[in-house]
Amino acid sequence: MSALVLAVLLAALDQTIVSTALPRIAEDLNGFDDIAWVSAAYLLASTAVTPLWGKLGDMFGRKRLYLAATSIFLIASVACGLAQNLAELIGARVLQGVGGGGMIVLTFALVGDIVAPSERGRYQGMFGSVYGVASIVGPLLGGVFTDQLSWRWAFLVNLPVGIVALILAARALPAATRGAKARIDYLGSLVLAAIATGLVLITSFGERWGWGSPAIIGLIVATVALAVVLVPVERRAAAPVLPPAMFASRTVVFSSLIGFFANAAMFSVLVYLPTYLQIVHGVSATLSGIYMLPLVAGLVVSQSLAGRWAAHVERLRVILLAGLVANLAGLVLLGTIGAATNTLVLSVYFLITGVGIGMVPMVVLTTVQNSVPASDLGAASAVVTFARSIGAAFGVAVFGTLLNTGFADRTRGLHAAGFDAARPDTIGRLPAALRDTALDAFAHATAMGYLWVAPTLAVGILLALFLKPARKAGEANGTPAPAADRAPATVEDTVTAA
Repeated sequence: MSALVLAVLLAALDQTIVSTALPRIAEDLNGFDDIAWVSAAYLLASTAVTPLWGKLGDMFGRKRLYLAATSIFLIASVACGLAQNLAELIGARVLQGVGGGGMIVLTFALVGDIVAPSERGRYQGMFGSVYGVASIVGPLLGGVFTDQLSWRWAFLVNLPVGIVALILAARALPAATRGAKARIDYLGSLVLAAIATGLVLITSFGERWGWGSPAIIGLIVATVALAVVLVPVERRAAAPVLPPAMFASRTVVFSSLIGFFANAAMFSVLVYLPTYLQIVHGVSATLSGIYMLPLVAGLVVSQSLAGRWAAHVERLRVILLAGLVANLAGLVLLGTIGAATNTLVLSVYFLITGVGIGMVPMVVLTTVQNSVPASDLGAASAVVTFARSIGAAFGVAVFGTLLNTGFADRTRGLHAAGFDAARPDTIGRLPAALRDTALDAFAHATAMGYLWVAPTLAVGILLALFLKPARKAGEANGTPAPAADRAPATVEDTVTAA
């Protein structure tokens, strides 16, 4: 578990750690025009390969693939740290995303392999806490490395930690077992990767390129067409990367949709609340992280408690509903924030939001893992991870559009004073009276963004009401639970059986 936690920490950090280092990277590598690709390349690659890693793990055994994914990630981290131009860095980030995507989905699937269904929620909750903390700590570490050492250390720091994780995993993980021999679904993997690429490009660059631009419209049409093509491709495949029978399960479909909506809300909070704190309240990047500690505390505690409660499988839906309701309440409260909202009130709002965020993701994953046979565990974990990754990109993109549009609408009268709504950092150059107007406008635009995002969680609540978690692995699809899932009562027994 130590090895798996370290791997999730590294993979999650590399989704966010470069955000505060991007300006310095652009300056050093002379690539301001294409700097957004440094973040998008990792997200695109990690999302595109997630289903393939999951299916290959089902076919060839997860341990050897996990070791391969970690090795790819570490090699790419060194390449990122040594990059001499932006093209090299973007290429290395693609390779790093390939490894990082495999590390995350195979970690979640490995927990399903070595832990009995009644214990999965507790362990998945541990990884969820790491993932949430990494989302907030990542930008802070990126800033510290950039200011005190070099932006290259944001990548090179992966090496010592990753080597420890690799050694622990090689020694401690149970021996890999191969699934049934089957041909790899190359065509399905290619189509699915193209769909993921289209979705990430649309969400990452929709605002930059223009939502009505020919490029975005073309991507939307192509992505929809590929999604339609994927259905017959997977039905004809001998070993489909996304088994069609899996989508006949209401548990898998509803859980994936809930994961999508929950992650969209989660990342709109994790990404944009620090921005609100830095611009409206004038705190530094480091101090904004300290302000976010109540959210982190709520997330970690609720993840831990939800994981323990999930040992009683019949409580899964209750936990999921409680988390979604708390998350919805947090977003509604965040919809009331303003420029004058004091620290104590913000802390309470952050705590409630963190509790809601923490109770959802790993319960969703545990629900799906308990609903499919062991032979589809990797593919099922990949489906949920894929949905959550797309949800994160979607949430960040949509909230960013809502925030920027709302802010621009409320500051039109300040253009005469030389204010540029596309550069909120220029607020400090305005006269005092106009500065207060701009700060109020940014706070109001942030609050309205959360009110617009809140209904997505209401949809998630409706889906959860119709969700029927299985009591044993495979039960939801009418498949008897594997012996390894029925017999062991403890983690130690499960590892021995494996």
